[in-house]
Amino acid sequence: MELAILIGLQASGKSTFFRVKLAPTHQQISKDLLQNHKHRQRRQMELLNVALAAGQSVAIDNTNPSIEVRRVLIQCGQQYGAEIVGYYFQSQLQACLQRNQQRQGRARVPDVGVYATAKQLALPSYSEGFQRLFYVAIAPNYEFVMRPWPVQMIPSPNFLPQK
Repeated sequence: MELAILIGLQASGKSTFFRVKLAPTHQQISKDLLQNHKHRQRRQMELLNVALAAGQSVAIDNTNPSIEVRRVLIQCGQQYGAEIVGYYFQSQLQACLQRNQQRQGRARVPDVGVYATAKQLALPSYSEGFQRLFYVAIAPNYEFVMRPWPVQMIPSPNFLPQK
């Protein structure tokens, strides 16, 4: 059983990655799918607890930008003995803003929301409780390129939001 935590700006490819790579084996939990719920965070945690208690692998498909946001998810996964895996999506701000502009209706996030997430975005680390971490980028042919996260991550312009 695995708890996959997707991390990155809006329009960085997280939901597409879920559909392409994780959907066959993981249940998707996303606050975007809970828009009709008054308390989306509480409902997300309820769904996470139910799925993990049933032994199901889960992918949390939100921006999950900060250590504080991820901490609650990681602690929940640890309670159920899930393997905690993080996927950090290349989050170049301008590219995400451009992809977001192509979205329609409720799928399009106001630019201010993308900027706010970029300010909160913190690199994940093994010290948070992740057992495996991956860096995910979108290749020019729109395929996903995944590489293992170095044990000791040294920030570089390729890994941080570009403003």
